[in-house]
Amino acid sequence: MRLLLFLVFLVVPVLEVWLLIQVGSVIGGWQTVGLLAAAAVFGSWLMRREGRRAWRDLQESMRTGVLPERELADAALVLAGGLLLVTPGFFSDLVGLLCILPFTRPWARRLGGWFFERRVKRMAEASPYANLFPPQPGPAPSDARGGEPRAKVVHGEVIRDDTD
Repeated sequence: MRLLLFLVFLVVPVLEVWLLIQVGSVIGGWQTVGLLAAAAVFGSWLMRREGRRAWRDLQESMRTGVLPERELADAALVLAGGLLLVTPGFFSDLVGLLCILPFTRPWARRLGGWFFERRVKRMAEASPYANLFPPQPGPAPSDARGGEPRAKVVHGEVIRDDTD
């Protein structure tokens, strides 16, 4: 994680400045500034459009009672992509477009899910409580509807002692 933060905060700005200098030397300084301003305006418009769509999908899933996993991930990607698009720089604009465009967002969602799953597993293994609940051998029992595996159900009787 430290290496990732190092890359983000040191290498990416250097890459952005290098790209700005390269583009500026090819098309000119004012044209580069105009291109960055146009990218920021386009990014704002695209973030507003895709943000509305993500919000509408989120509301629809909440109204139908479906767990909004994909919709929440899409909303987060639209927000992150929009912020990257209004940040000056061509590399950040490219990454922002990958996060915000509807046809590249599923790829970004899978990549983010893979990254966060690995991160959570690594944090859980490093936790002092990791040995309290060791994984059970064998397959987990599946849901009666054929869905996701669920925890083992222990049947019992609740006895209340209401002697107040």
